[in-house]
Amino acid sequence: MTKRSNISFFFLVVTLLFLLHGSHGSRRPRRQGHVLIKSLLDSRKPRMPVPPVADEKSTLAATAFDPSKFSPQDGLKKGDRIKALPGQPAGGVDFRQYGGYVTVDGKSGRALFYYFVEAVGPNPASKPLLLWLNGGPGCSSLGFGALEELGPFRVMSDGRTLFRNPYAWNAVANVLFLESPAGTGYSYSNTTSDYSRCSDARSAEDALVFLLNWMERFPEYKRRDFYIAGESYAGHFVTQLARCVCRHNLQQQPPNNINLKGVLMGNAVLNADTDNRGMYDYYWNHALISDDAIAGIRKFCNFSVPDLGSSESPGCNDALGQADETFRDPLDLYDIYAPICHSERVTALPKTASVDDFDPCTDYYVEAYLNLAEVQAALHANVTKLHYPWQGCSDQVGWDDKPRTVLPLIRELMQHGIRIMVYSGDVDGVIPVTSTRYSINMLKLPVKTPWQSWSCRGELGGYSIVYQGGLTLATVRGAGHEVPSYQPRRALVLLTSFLNGEPLPRPVKA
Repeated sequence: MTKRSNISFFFLVVTLLFLLHGSHGSRRPRRQGHVLIKSLLDSRKPRMPVPPVADEKSTLAATAFDPSKFSPQDGLKKGDRIKALPGQPAGGVDFRQYGGYVTVDGKSGRALFYYFVEAVGPNPASKPLLLWLNGGPGCSSLGFGALEELGPFRVMSDGRTLFRNPYAWNAVANVLFLESPAGTGYSYSNTTSDYSRCSDARSAEDALVFLLNWMERFPEYKRRDFYIAGESYAGHFVTQLARCVCRHNLQQQPPNNINLKGVLMGNAVLNADTDNRGMYDYYWNHALISDDAIAGIRKFCNFSVPDLGSSESPGCNDALGQADETFRDPLDLYDIYAPICHSERVTALPKTASVDDFDPCTDYYVEAYLNLAEVQAALHANVTKLHYPWQGCSDQVGWDDKPRTVLPLIRELMQHGIRIMVYSGDVDGVIPVTSTRYSINMLKLPVKTPWQSWSCRGELGGYSIVYQGGLTLATVRGAGHEVPSYQPRRALVLLTSFLNGEPLPRPVKA
């Protein structure tokens, strides 16, 4: 086996094991990490270098939108109101919910699907607006974010019945879930070539066009405090969109600007070099790979070049080959201590479910639910009758650009006064806390508050460090890649503190 084929084989094995343990042989990606691993593999192929941040001229041009991308929104809000979702708990809910499409490019017929839940309680107007984006790229914010993580409902094992999430984020915010880019979930384009030409830049532009049109449809949110949140590859989506919003605001005056206050990113892809290096260090620190393997990786593998330097480093190939042996056994790298799903079938009757005990087969329940005709009708989704079923992660979204870092964007956002929180589940092996710490350290920011523990209702919630300039790095104890799935209560405490501009709660001394 050649050097290059050996390294490709390693990543192929890892990818296949991800797919097999999550879908029992399904050929398409099912979870964010599946797509992310494929993305990381693609990024290691030799290619022309991609600038980490678009230059000033091209970025400013991206904010000069074609007027055809804006359309009248009068009366559309009423039609998007969801009376009730099939299978939702009896007795109704204490919030309004909406679903529908916003056209972001009339010429190509590109439209993005959204699901929106107002904050619970009698006065949602007193609470901010939060936009949630899942990663992949190409993974659904409706299927993952809304129905597996931070939304008001979870899906039971029969694939038809919903139960309430007592730690839903609409307890403290009005939450908007966006399926982006086109080709993800129910979002679509009438120009099929759009699916193969997705990119960070176009996704950010489409999301900004979506926001501006959506705020015309929901004008009461135009001057509301606004936050952008997401996880995994959404480390790119969140920072790119936030930068577009800031650039847009420089050209607008109130009330036409967007009142962006902060961004939150969970287990986020931030910087390719440190993401990869931190992943292997994490595996070693958790006894998943041997001392010999990590020593060889640290000595011979150069993660700062697209092909890991494999063409010149047989030592790197040997070390990665040793690491490869670890992943031949079933292992959920989204949560290295979690059980894996053993059946993709829904059940005739719903099993007893608990938000506090995440079911590893939830992906299958959500997929069954979102492919029900009555559910799509209630959501006002799939209006064009797509030729493929709803999928958690799209297998048709192609990506044109993968900047190797978004750290310069974080610096720029801080210069605009945007508060930032980067949080990480401490048992995630896809983008582990080690990677996140390495990436943030690259910014070389002065420390305001050193590492200290934070509390969640009297329990250890994790650890945090606060940097000067408005950036916080926090860990969430016992959480995997999708933090609100594995630790929903701690995730809500984290969010609440951030929205209130308060430090994470400190443990009470005995």
